[in-house]
Amino acid sequence: MQTLFDANGHKNVMFDDLSSGQMVQANQHLIIANGEALLLDPGGHKIYTQLFAKTATLVPISGLKHILFSHQDPDIIAAANGWLMVTDAKAYLSALWLRFIPHFGIDDLVVKRITPIPDGGMVVTVGGTPITLLPAHFLHSPGNFQVYDPVSKILYTGDLGASLGQPYAEVPDFDGHIRYMEGFHRRYMPSPKAFKLWAAMVRTLEVDIIAPQHGAIIKGKPMVARFIDWIDNLVCGVDTLEGVYMVPKA
Repeated sequence: MQTLFDANGHKNVMFDDLSSGQMVQANQHLIIANGEALLLDPGGHKIYTQLFAKTATLVPISGLKHILFSHQDPDIIAAANGWLMVTDAKAYLSALWLRFIPHFGIDDLVVKRITPIPDGGMVVTVGGTPITLLPAHFLHSPGNFQVYDPVSKILYTGDLGASLGQPYAEVPDFDGHIRYMEGFHRRYMPSPKAFKLWAAMVRTLEVDIIAPQHGAIIKGKPMVARFIDWIDNLVCGVDTLEGVYMVPKA
């Protein structure tokens, strides 16, 4: 567990040590503002009990008012029913996935507490603080959202910025870090056009930390700018498919 920001009743905490075994490493994030909390991408069943207990040490469970599911992947949403059954929180999910989430066992009693996020995003108020749900479609899901906290100036980017296998929690050297990100971004992100649209949007924000759902955080304006420039020029997805679409031989 790491505290990324803590000042004047506003706190941002990252849980980066709950994944184990064959699970892909995943970060869970909690934003606490004046006694109310927003939980980002709480994950699956195997970490549910641990995350619930750790969250309860930071804020009363009655203060957990909001849960964001950035998109539909199981490392984000598999334990959704547990969180909705034991809290009164309102959840948020792209409107594209509302008919799919019941397949994760969402009880009919709580499914109506899931608010569909329109494609253009929305603002959620947490303890009086406006938190922005930013459109980030096709990065990598067709219905995908990121979170910008204007107090801590943290941009929670979900799978964008994910790194795998790095031996540190905060990027010490951007050039050296690229090798932990590149393979994932080239394969899991479908279109360079989405990268460019995202980069143009995010350059309008003041960002001190990029906090992805997997791997190390990217901290400091110079490092954040390096990441945005890298994404803006990265070839990925459909532009890398030549030589792949061939009928395999027996």
